[in-house]
Amino acid sequence: MKPKGIVFFDIDGTLVPSGSSSSFLAARLGHQPELDRAETLYAQGELTNQQVSEIDALGWRGVSAMSIDQWLESLPLIEGIDTVVSWCRDNDVEPVLASLAWLPVSRWIAERHGFTANGGPRVGFDGSVYDGTVAEHFDEFDKRDRALRFAGKMGVPVGGCCAVGDSRSDIPLFQAVPASLALNADAAAQDAASTAIIAQDLTEILPWLREWLQRFD
Repeated sequence: MKPKGIVFFDIDGTLVPSGSSSSFLAARLGHQPELDRAETLYAQGELTNQQVSEIDALGWRGVSAMSIDQWLESLPLIEGIDTVVSWCRDNDVEPVLASLAWLPVSRWIAERHGFTANGGPRVGFDGSVYDGTVAEHFDEFDKRDRALRFAGKMGVPVGGCCAVGDSRSDIPLFQAVPASLALNADAAAQDAASTAIIAQDLTEILPWLREWLQRFD
């Protein structure tokens, strides 16, 4: 059944408030300093997402999917996620992940917290372990385009969509939808969003979501 609207949620910096899921995993994989430098250069526009993904993927070589899933059990997430997802479901709003986080991260968060996953970059997989290559690149424009295609498949016009994010990778999607919320965001994302707030709990975005949803009543 077609939902009344769709909310697209970023992961890194938004649902994962302290850094990125890639950095969290890289600390366990042993290449966090290299990845953190690369992510800083990406934020400054000095590296592409493709270059950062290739640096990160190398650290996954020889690691099993089971190990990644076990580490994700302790991934720090913002408080209030389940309450916001429940509000979305109760109000016929589809909560969808739109993120540059690796696909196993998106799937793990979606399964445990009731989001709908919608793609992302993939590390190559060889038999039972990751092979250290990027099987599918996914940048900020792919993120926007995948989100809009998802809305089309669900029969929801762009006017019925909004987005929540925090950084450079969210800007193309912010520019494509009529309502966007920069949550704990950098200056560029705040400038691109229709609203910006600082919050320690995701439930603090509910007044904004309620106001957005009232436009369809």
